[in-house]
Amino acid sequence: MDYQPRPDDVLSLLHGVLGAPAQLQALPPFAEGDADLHAQVLEEAGKFVAEVIAPLNREGDERGCRFEAGRVTTPPGFADAYHAFWQAGWPGLSAAPDDGGQGLPAVLEAVLYEWLAAANHGFTMAPGLLHGAYECLRHHGSDALKARYLPKIATGEWLATMCLTEAHAGSDLGRVRTKAVPQADGSVRLEGSKIFISGGEHDLTDNIVHLVLCRLPDAPAGPKGLSLVLAPKVLEDGTRNAVHCERIEEKMGLHGSPTCVMRFDGATGWLVGAPGQGLAAMFVMMNSARLHVALQGIGLLDAAWQKARAYADERRQMTAPPAAGVAGAAPQGGLGRLGRPGAASGPGAAVPDASLIAEHPAIARILDTQRAWIDGARLIAYRTGLQLDLARHHPDAKARAAAQQWCGYVTPVLKAACTQQAFEGASACLQVFGGHGYVREWGIEQIVRDARVTMIYEGTNEIQAIDLLVRKVLPDAGAGFARTLLALRDELDASRDSDADAQRRFAQLRYLTTQLAMAAQAAPRLPYEVADDYLRIVMLAMLAWAWCRIEAAPGATASQAASAAAFRRWVLPEFEMRAGIVKKACEAVIAPVAG
Repeated sequence: MDYQPRPDDVLSLLHGVLGAPAQLQALPPFAEGDADLHAQVLEEAGKFVAEVIAPLNREGDERGCRFEAGRVTTPPGFADAYHAFWQAGWPGLSAAPDDGGQGLPAVLEAVLYEWLAAANHGFTMAPGLLHGAYECLRHHGSDALKARYLPKIATGEWLATMCLTEAHAGSDLGRVRTKAVPQADGSVRLEGSKIFISGGEHDLTDNIVHLVLCRLPDAPAGPKGLSLVLAPKVLEDGTRNAVHCERIEEKMGLHGSPTCVMRFDGATGWLVGAPGQGLAAMFVMMNSARLHVALQGIGLLDAAWQKARAYADERRQMTAPPAAGVAGAAPQGGLGRLGRPGAASGPGAAVPDASLIAEHPAIARILDTQRAWIDGARLIAYRTGLQLDLARHHPDAKARAAAQQWCGYVTPVLKAACTQQAFEGASACLQVFGGHGYVREWGIEQIVRDARVTMIYEGTNEIQAIDLLVRKVLPDAGAGFARTLLALRDELDASRDSDADAQRRFAQLRYLTTQLAMAAQAAPRLPYEVADDYLRIVMLAMLAWAWCRIEAAPGATASQAASAAAFRRWVLPEFEMRAGIVKKACEAVIAPVAG
């Protein structure tokens, strides 16, 4: 089955829980938008994704991209689908109308890209960098560069890349060696090679705009010496620039996306931003880009869940143990006889008296656990998308600063936790299929392969955890982060048991942060060792908050109540385990000093 976007599920969170329409209408650019407009946009987006993009997923994986003599051909149907995507205006959903965009909230664009990744992750890699390139050029490009390139990028007529990584410089961008030599006419000449460049060459658009991290002559070593240069595939006079694709990588997944090794042989380019300010120009889009990767994780997990849920509702195997309190049912532990797959009638054609595997507790637990992650993480991600809109457009400077602070703390948590759960949860969903999941017929193994890279790109998950704890939380001993947690605490109602429990966990997290700040003074290495555990604790506390908000919202459904119960039973206990790890690590450092 192909992935099916479900706008009602999204709107119940955006509108019913977060009250997005009122928040967005308070922002000048979105004053005329309302709930009906949001619903209409998402309805049409869902149709486009389901009808045009999702059906290409399997063939895109099986056929992959082809490389020949420096040219890349994408899988059958991809070029036509992208042309339809561009013509329908979807790439420019949140771009400013002055640049040719639709001028809609970024949170709606985030939902669109969640669905695109769920439906066809390989295809989505092509337009996935447009929002980052657009924001980077809009904020840091010269007037001449913006006039020439910004409308093409904003509308998606031309696609873009971010050329950062080199063979010797992965996450350590300060080691980048690509050179940019200034010319008399104000341009530069680029010399160097880049690896792992998504969409570095393809047949989807007439031109590709490369944003290249490089080093000017006599620039200082390290990150402060980096500049950013725009180098198009095709120059303004129609000639081909000296930008070459040497090969495409053979990857574990994402076969529908060309991951290129790029060579710049004196390619013509122009500085974006000031010399030596390349990282600053690039970081303008980091929160948005990392939120989109988090939503890739959520979307891929939803895609895996949809497949597993559909299979579990058809496949019959053995006899399920009875539900509690069911009289006359088979004894607990009586698994019955093993059914055999029906060759002619699909997965449900098994022994007639066998149970649907969805009725088996082990399978139900897998499905319920992933659903709890999907909807809880969605609420946090959509709130973060709203905060991005507030940070950009709110008329009050304090409100903009508060929204930016939220994004700074929460974005690395979402990126790391959601992508990890995408891979681990998709693998758990594959388990629902048994041996059928390990073969290509059902498509679940593709999701597992495609999801793995999300834990690596846009900053590895380990870097996200270090960014959260070492660079953002500990410099002020957790005071700023405590204010964010207290604001979330105050949204809950302590008279409800679940809300009170979530409030207690926020208190535990604040105390644990204080312990870590003390321990880090004695053992500076410690925060790096426990950063992954700390990030996971934060995500679990925020998921507890999210499920309290979902349950308390008007119109909360029985299905949501069941997912909330599954979260508290199967997911939340990890909080104590992770907190115990961090607490013991801190005590091992603090106790000897205190003694």
